[in-house]
Amino acid sequence: MAERNIPQISTGDMLRAAIASGSRFGQQAKGIMDAGNLVSDDIVLGIISERLAEPDAQDGFILDGFPRTEKQALDLSDLLDQLGTPLDAAVLMDVDFDILVKRLTGRRTCSLTGKLLNVYFSSQEELDECTNAGGELVQREDDNEETIKNRLDVYNRQTAPLIDYYKKRGRLKIVDADGGIDDVYGRFLEVLQ
Repeated sequence: MAERNIPQISTGDMLRAAIASGSRFGQQAKGIMDAGNLVSDDIVLGIISERLAEPDAQDGFILDGFPRTEKQALDLSDLLDQLGTPLDAAVLMDVDFDILVKRLTGRRTCSLTGKLLNVYFSSQEELDECTNAGGELVQREDDNEETIKNRLDVYNRQTAPLIDYYKKRGRLKIVDADGGIDDVYGRFLEVLQ
């Protein structure tokens, strides 16, 4: 949420950056992530703790991709208590399973611009803009159907129970995430008010 100076803190992005850097942690995480499994809670929580201590997170932040298990939710609660930062909301981006699979398997990045595209949902003009300029539409290694199926199985077993966890605590907000980016973002902003 750049217009509100609230950083979006994506555990996935932080983990991919560690892998790209070739750090010891990145090497450990690579095999786990490539299989679509979850990296250990201690490692992820440590990364989050360090990130939340940065100045841009002092007036708020959005955690993207965390927590994913009830244990992580409890650990996050403890961490936020230590930081004196209450949790305002847990947001469920609710989308049809088939659309979700297309969003994930169709994700591509233009090798020239870094623009995120989707072979199922982006316009042909947007896709052609990249390739006609000499770029390639690059698919993330972990966006293949087998890994995504495993990720969704892991979600159903480990993450879906968080819906009830946060509902019982009065923190769950649900956003209809079907539709275009601008429409979904508008609904997201509405539930946070």
